[in-house]
Amino acid sequence: MSEPLTVRARLAAPVEAVRHALTDPAELRVWLAEHAEVELPNRYEFWGRYTPEGDAPHQRLLHADERTLRFAWTLDGVETTTEFEWTPEEKSTVLTLRQSHFDFAEAMSGSSIRGALQTFWALSIANLAAQVEGKPLLPRTDFTSTDLRAELTIAAPTDRVWTSLTDSEQATAWFGYPIGIEPWVGGRYAMGGFETGYAAKVIDLEPGRKISVDWGPVGVSTWELADSDGKTKLTLVQSGFDQGNPPYAAWCGNVSGLYELRRFNEMADWQPIWLSEELPTRA
Repeated sequence: MSEPLTVRARLAAPVEAVRHALTDPAELRVWLAEHAEVELPNRYEFWGRYTPEGDAPHQRLLHADERTLRFAWTLDGVETTTEFEWTPEEKSTVLTLRQSHFDFAEAMSGSSIRGALQTFWALSIANLAAQVEGKPLLPRTDFTSTDLRAELTIAAPTDRVWTSLTDSEQATAWFGYPIGIEPWVGGRYAMGGFETGYAAKVIDLEPGRKISVDWGPVGVSTWELADSDGKTKLTLVQSGFDQGNPPYAAWCGNVSGLYELRRFNEMADWQPIWLSEELPTRA
């Protein structure tokens, strides 16, 4: 069943910078898409390998003003609607995304590329936040490739990052969703918590260095840590999935989660950027 999707995030940048990043084609090519062309109020298009069905631009601009941008986006033969609204605060900007035609069942089954909309936008907004704050961006998802691998550096010791990955309370905090973790081989990795959540299985674990979780049809997620001059190099890999139907929705969500994982470990006064109760879902 198609559901409206609403996600809100607080970006640590003035509203003028956020609007510029959302509407300038050169900026869009950094955080959103391989290709972008914008001529407001008539044209807003993006496409390329980092865009679902990005063989060509499939957007049609519907409305643009000083606080709102809305466009139609045809995916898998259905015209969806995407809207951005940006609201200034004293030292930041609240960005609201509204996306039509999102179906969580399609995200779980991989039956339509529209199932990737929620986590595609989660990853994109995380990279928008990094762009306007002058921080390193996360790897974007290549929708033309089945090589699902991402690397980033976290300015924190490896033991601290390891704890945040494997401790249920800390993982729940930065992930923004209850997670129950039994950090041993054969233990549960439960999205939603041990009582009601979906329990994947820990299939490999090297304390302080590596954990692999088997999610069933969407494959195995492996987080691997290495020390790098007092910082932590994190490598995330998804493997063991159907090569004919890559789990792009789950992958985008996992990569988008690395943004808060990095902030959680690097910031003494960490607060999540996500404001919506409908936080990005990752599997």
